[in-house]
Amino acid sequence: MGSTVISVMPLFLSLLILYVPLGGGTSPISCYNDQGDAVDWFYMYKLPKDHGRKSPKEGEKYLLLEKGSEGWTDGKGTVNDTTGALGRTVGQLYSQGKNTEVAYILYNDQRPPEEDFGDRWVDNSGSRGGHTKGVVLLDKNQGFWLVHSTPRFPPVRQAGEYYYPSSGVTNGQNFICVTYPLDRFRTIGEQLQINQPNVYDCHVPESLASLVPALAAICEKKHLSGHTFAHAKTLSNRSVTLTSKDGTNFISFAKGASFDNDLYHSWVAPTLQSDLLVQFWIHSKGILPSDCSLGWKVLDITLINPGQKFTFKASHDHSKWAVSPKAAGEGVGGGWVCVGDINRNEAEEKRGGGTVCQQDPVVWKAYRTAALECEACGGGTIQC
Repeated sequence: MGSTVISVMPLFLSLLILYVPLGGGTSPISCYNDQGDAVDWFYMYKLPKDHGRKSPKEGEKYLLLEKGSEGWTDGKGTVNDTTGALGRTVGQLYSQGKNTEVAYILYNDQRPPEEDFGDRWVDNSGSRGGHTKGVVLLDKNQGFWLVHSTPRFPPVRQAGEYYYPSSGVTNGQNFICVTYPLDRFRTIGEQLQINQPNVYDCHVPESLASLVPALAAICEKKHLSGHTFAHAKTLSNRSVTLTSKDGTNFISFAKGASFDNDLYHSWVAPTLQSDLLVQFWIHSKGILPSDCSLGWKVLDITLINPGQKFTFKASHDHSKWAVSPKAAGEGVGGGWVCVGDINRNEAEEKRGGGTVCQQDPVVWKAYRTAALECEACGGGTIQC
């Protein structure tokens, strides 16, 4: 008997050690790819429905581009899957359990349906805050900022699980996720204050509030209307460099209602010293035509084919992104890609919103080759 115990116990202990989760049982709050690896950043292009096909998952397929990849790759599964990059990343919000030392901000100008809120429902449907959509999730070490274009996404934490809404299926959508160290979220919160977001769910614990005061202030004001935000004493616009956890530089452009002008034509293009091809939702009133009046050409994209999957019109794409026509080094500026949450129309000149820009050759090529045709300044269609 004694010899049996001696031989079994080391095996038992080794198995016990084997199954102790690394990092104290928690994974870092981060952007994640389709394989479940923490990544510094990713871009996602949720493709619109290909009406020539009748797949039951049509409209939920996506392309993914992460740091270190060579371009767009086919997404694993669909945007509704918890095992895909979007589900793994946003799903961290619902897997925290009783962890109260996590801060999060969910904001969207078109928030989830009323039934998701339960007894926490507050009607601020009259709000005219920023036309801006995103997710911020962080702990005392790091977190991610996801900027996107999908209405009614994501569900509130009380919903208990991740899912992708039907409201985001028919049209194309875009996402940029970046992993940042804790200290960057002080600046991110200040950018969001300028954006005047419609926050529908949030929590900033007392232990983090002093470290990210702007995020805490935004959360405290979540029940206020956009009209209240419009009278807040905030900057009309500001651009800042945000360095990711692994050292990639992004430029965040944030404008408020008082900016009262088009984000791309009046500010982003002159700042980046680059012409821009811009994709945005054209099914709204007062669409701004292509504009070359300030020396920089800002052209509205009309036909798109990301990843050489299939070609679709801008009218089937709810994404908001911009790309330089020329690569970096081809003259002044160039090589930029910006992914954001605001459109080019008259109404949104008077609303908050923004975009996040990066100068990366692989990202630039992925978006540049997606833009096929554009509206010329003065009208007519040209090759982008």
